[in-house]
Parts: sequence; C-alpha cells; structure tokens
Amino acid sequence: MRIDKFLKVSRIIKRRSVAKEIADKGRILINGRAAKSSTEVKPNDEVVIKFGNKTLTILVKELLDTTKKDDAERMYEITSEDYEHDFRNE
Repeated sequence: MRIDKFLKVSRIIKRRSVAKEIADKGRILINGRAAKSSTEVKPNDEVVIKFGNKTLTILVKELLDTTKKDDAERMYEITSEDYEHDFRNE
C-alpha cells in the first residue's frame, strides 16, 4: 500500500493530498530512508513522520483498504512521539 493512502486510511493524516504533500517534501522516513508519496509500506515497517514541532514514530501492524474509526488504530503502533519544544509543560 502506498504511504499516502496508509496515512489517510489509518487516520494519522486526515487527507491523502496532505499526506502526499508531506511525503513529497521529505518529511516521512520509512525504515530510515526518505519516502515519496508512492513509496510502498508493509507490515513491520518503521515510519517516522515530521510534523511542525512533533516527530511521530510508528510501527506498521497491518494494512486495511478501508477502516471504521475504531479499526484504524489496529493498523499501527506508536513507538515514540517527540516534541522539539513541549508547550504542554508550560
């Protein structure tokens, strides 16, 4: 499954066009390598997504073509969530 579709179906990013834009800017790594929006993702791949202040690292668990909200979290496991500056502690 393409990384842009995976991010949309898993509800990590709400729109596929936004996922494509983030990937094409080089802000997504799959197993340590820069990914384009068309890069294929498989179970057990490690995906690192760099949002503005936050870096999210996930492990792909399974691939589903469509999901309901409750099933989306079965597709991945969050391994780390880091912030450059954590505004929550102020």
